[in-house]
Amino acid sequence: MNLYQKIASMALLALALPRLASAQDSDPYQWLEEVRGERQMQWVAGQNTTALRELQSTPEYEEILHSVRTALNTSVRLPEVTQHGRFLYNFLIDAEHQRGVWRRTTMQQYQRQQPAWETIIDVDQLAARENEKWVWHDAQCLYPQARRCLILLSRGGGDAHVVREFDTVARRFIEDGFRLPEAKSEVSWIDQNTLLVGTDFGAGTLTASGYARVVKEWKRGTPLAEARTLYEGAADDMRISAHHQLTAGEGLQFVTRTINFYRSELFWRDHGTLRKLPVPDDAQTFVLGGQLAIQLNSDWDVNGKRYPQGALLATDLRRLVGGERQLAVLFTPTPASSLDGVTVTRGALLLNILDNVRNRLVEVRRVGQQWRQRKVDAPAFGQLEASALDPLASDDYILKVTDFLNPTTTYLGRIGNDQRTLLKAMPAYFDASAYKVQQFHAASKDGTQVPYFVVMSKQARLDGGNPTLLNGYGGFQIPMKPHYLGPMGDAWLKHGGVYVLANIRGGGEFGPSWHQAAVKQNRQRAYDDFLAVAEDLIQRKITSPRHLGISGRSNGGLLVGVAFTQRPDLFNAVICGAPLLDMQRFTKLLAGPSWMAEYGDPDDPAQWAYLSKYSPYQNVLKDRHYPRVLFTTSTSDDRVHPGHARKMAARMEEQGHDVLYWENTEGGHSVAASIEQEVQWWAATYSFLLKQLK
Repeated sequence: MNLYQKIASMALLALALPRLASAQDSDPYQWLEEVRGERQMQWVAGQNTTALRELQSTPEYEEILHSVRTALNTSVRLPEVTQHGRFLYNFLIDAEHQRGVWRRTTMQQYQRQQPAWETIIDVDQLAARENEKWVWHDAQCLYPQARRCLILLSRGGGDAHVVREFDTVARRFIEDGFRLPEAKSEVSWIDQNTLLVGTDFGAGTLTASGYARVVKEWKRGTPLAEARTLYEGAADDMRISAHHQLTAGEGLQFVTRTINFYRSELFWRDHGTLRKLPVPDDAQTFVLGGQLAIQLNSDWDVNGKRYPQGALLATDLRRLVGGERQLAVLFTPTPASSLDGVTVTRGALLLNILDNVRNRLVEVRRVGQQWRQRKVDAPAFGQLEASALDPLASDDYILKVTDFLNPTTTYLGRIGNDQRTLLKAMPAYFDASAYKVQQFHAASKDGTQVPYFVVMSKQARLDGGNPTLLNGYGGFQIPMKPHYLGPMGDAWLKHGGVYVLANIRGGGEFGPSWHQAAVKQNRQRAYDDFLAVAEDLIQRKITSPRHLGISGRSNGGLLVGVAFTQRPDLFNAVICGAPLLDMQRFTKLLAGPSWMAEYGDPDDPAQWAYLSKYSPYQNVLKDRHYPRVLFTTSTSDDRVHPGHARKMAARMEEQGHDVLYWENTEGGHSVAASIEQEVQWWAATYSFLLKQLK
């Protein structure tokens, strides 16, 4: 920005933002940003006591507590599996294993109604033995036998974790094996004695967002400090990472420089030399054999031809690096369809296409020099997810099918045919026969048609009296798709509640353009869409402001924060979970700098001009009447700082508004770290909603 532009921006601020001076004043609640200080935790304890005392006294609390606990503690559940070697691994949390067990079985056993499972790691026992509140993150196993695995464990559920090498045959941690202290690390096996590592290597090796700025190759038996540096990024990059990808016939090593959420540079490590792939920096890539598939997020002009954003292209990896630009088109989006995901098997790409917010599958295989497609016969309504079992050795995949009213069911499928073997069906948490699902559209402020789903009783009367919960997200190109409502059946639908899922701009329901329409200076469009859905629900007399509540987490927490500060007349209850709310300081808190590509930079006066118009913390006023808000967050959330919710609750209380605040000490950015904590969340939040909206 040149000097003239800066002067013009300051003049614009002076004219258009009369409240800016007060927004720039010192923040009287900034002290609540210290996460675990004694004074801060005393404040949290007092808020928790007040909130839980009220919520636990509501008539529905014990009923919801009991029904959700029964549902979540059931021993009959859907075990999602990942194949490592000849075993299928699953992580289970249930009544007997509140922190979970990592276990395994064979495919033959898995197909039985009651498989025989072998426990590999009992996290509850490990936590008790080591006096740590361990939360399972992941296991990175060495292909193909998977005897050696890198286990990622978090203290309290935050994004940071420790890394410890584990022997799955001896079922023990290797004392002199690979180990990393707590950090937001990323690791990948090259071979049994070599890792690719991005972690906190000491002063200056992290980005401003708290992720690795340096990636190294680490040999067994050598100190981490002596690991060989492969790449160093800039401090203002989001993250630097590396991974070893096995494909048919060979292993490929890649280094990724993630500049921000939507831009990255990909380097292929070719015989020790990093070669930058000449693809758009906002594209995603997938490797199938020697072919590179490229998913575009913006138009790409190549050899005089324009390929549209949202398309999927394919080319030979080595020839691309060598300068050739021969591209095959595997998928082209339409106004109603977008590419929702790509699954790689041994010999095919399985494309998951989102068509009017419903999934369908297409197989793409390379036969000779040509790509051939086949439509997969799969359920036409709801959500489909495919995951490859062993993409190096097999064309088998697991297909997961679900929607709002039907429990998740999984099938074993294979590329080339539509015959599938039923693997597992999750039990129904509620009787769905009494309910129906409808899809409507609302006209947003600029005329854009915004789809949304409504789940309600078949007997519901359109008289404006139905307690209704409107949920949304609208960010980071994440689509909000039909999902089984599970415990919500008894906690909400059973009590006459209506559930609504809004597919607003900012999400990924209709591809990159749907997302890009509501980033940075255009963010208000996402909020206009959400408010338009609320108004449409009222106009259709599905509900009314007295009976309408809203909920959202993380970016969705920001969404509902903006909604109730801009249009408090539309709602009577708000669940604001793990939210961003202070958009003036979000880049100063934890991973906040990594989200500037989505929201903007509040330190730039021109960008603060639009951020300040909707930032909830700067726009909540003493002389307005707001719907009642329940703020929820976690002390251990090291992604979205709990200070956002703390400060907003404190400011609203000081202004005389009626709010409740509940902070779980564990759970990280998720709801909870154990089943019992999750049960309490369900009982507290839905008791609050029923009290406010019935």
